[in-house]
Amino acid sequence: MSHVRKMAVIGAGTMGSGIALVAASRGIEVALVDVSNEQLERASGYHAKTMDRNVQKERMTREEADSALARITCVTDMADASDADWVVEAATENSDLKKKIFVRMFETFGPDVVLATNTSSISITELAEAVPGASDRVIGMHFFNPVPVMKLVEVIKGRDTSEETTHRTIELSESMGKIPVPANDFAGFVSNRVLMPMINEAFHAWADGVAEPENIDSIMTLGCAFPMGPLRLADHIGLDVCRDIMLVMHRGLGDDKYLPAPKLVELVDLGRLGNKTGHGVYDHT
Repeated sequence: MSHVRKMAVIGAGTMGSGIALVAASRGIEVALVDVSNEQLERASGYHAKTMDRNVQKERMTREEADSALARITCVTDMADASDADWVVEAATENSDLKKKIFVRMFETFGPDVVLATNTSSISITELAEAVPGASDRVIGMHFFNPVPVMKLVEVIKGRDTSEETTHRTIELSESMGKIPVPANDFAGFVSNRVLMPMINEAFHAWADGVAEPENIDSIMTLGCAFPMGPLRLADHIGLDVCRDIMLVMHRGLGDDKYLPAPKLVELVDLGRLGNKTGHGVYDHT
């Protein structure tokens, strides 16, 4: 079993708040760090609601739920989490931002702390360049959304990631009730390299008039047994996130087939980002 006592999670968005909840549910103390108090309040609300539902469905007792919630502390300054023995970054999918966070993580946490990132597409080796003295401790720990439900953690070694760091990451993932699967450090890794071009192609098909969004999604759910059609999934992920991941892959793999579809870019430019704004491909209001 993993020996992580306290985990710092940097970023209290959908992924960060989910990672924090799973860790706390497994007996790990968590410091959830975000510059925005509003974001931390949203995360706390989500935690309370999820735990209430777990108690109602008899997945856990009220005592277990309360003690898990009590293990999560919300802070706006990374320095207030400096006693953690593991840190995972879950900020927006932007490499410049992530590199700045990595520098802060390197300065804030002890010399044995693993510096993990929940990036879904950015090269681990590239992020590790921000902390030349600690690149052996940098690793990708890509959880899937919704974190409490999805079992997979893609574990991605960078060029300098040590065997010990990898082993500890696999151990921690398993102690969090997840199934770690290794992938190599190419833009998009496995999941997004295969998934995102399919979502992107659905936007091309829609723009070309092949079918309306509902019909594209129905054909993929009924014909390919997908639990959710690609365009509805795009709304769920966030159209801006889909665009950003395509751009990361285009830059990293150098092939124009990874350029985001014009229709996708158009909706992002209109502020139609999917579920989170109430309108994307579909109207969620």
